[in-house]
Amino acid sequence: MAGGAAVVFTGLTAVPAGAAEGGVSFTRVKVNSGKPIVIGVKEEVEVPASGRMTTELTFKGVPMVHPYRGKLGKGEELWSALGGGDPEVVDPVKGVYDFAVAFSIHPRHAGLKNKDAGTWKTCARISLAGGGHDVDDENLPLQVKRATRLTVNASPEPVTKGKTLTVTGTVTRADWDKHTYQGYAGRTVSLQFRPAGASSYKTVKKARSNSKGALKTMVKATGTGTWRWTYHGNSTSGARSSSGDHVAVK
Repeated sequence: MAGGAAVVFTGLTAVPAGAAEGGVSFTRVKVNSGKPIVIGVKEEVEVPASGRMTTELTFKGVPMVHPYRGKLGKGEELWSALGGGDPEVVDPVKGVYDFAVAFSIHPRHAGLKNKDAGTWKTCARISLAGGGHDVDDENLPLQVKRATRLTVNASPEPVTKGKTLTVTGTVTRADWDKHTYQGYAGRTVSLQFRPAGASSYKTVKKARSNSKGALKTMVKATGTGTWRWTYHGNSTSGARSSSGDHVAVK
């Protein structure tokens, strides 16, 4: 993490020891632009955060913002590394600072399990001179979700206008317990089409994945364009679209 000191842990971390003190307030806290935090099985995810800190106390380092659950100051925290640049002084007399920081989550280093998907809370913390710290709940729910993936194949290619086009694919979801993607059964997935020359996709019909996450449906070929599958996500799984499969109609 650029700027500031990055602290790395290798599991769902316990809150650091040290007396929690008052005298610091955090406002305007935003995490990941309000979007869910979607995590796969291999790639580290870096999540931006920002806010305003007001304090007349002497602090050290940079503010930290990250997910937690349980009791504030005594529960679990979800992050692999924390970091950011020095806070920007807004009002030196009143002790107002704006900050931009980030935390990262590595699906292996963070010790994630499938049961961890869902709603977490947000805390902000700053270390104070003398060894104490101030930590506050920000009343900001964070959605932590398992990543999904989709594939698509439309055939035959090319196809005669008016003939049947068979579109297949798979929808899989990150398994944090096994560190792999598994077929996601029983999902309703949208088949979408973008005509040649158009800029956006429209849903043509929907299909449900089988026990192995496989998708299959048939449509009439009406014109040249690109087909894809889109899964819109749920409370524990991220939304995702497949790449497109371009089919010429003759």
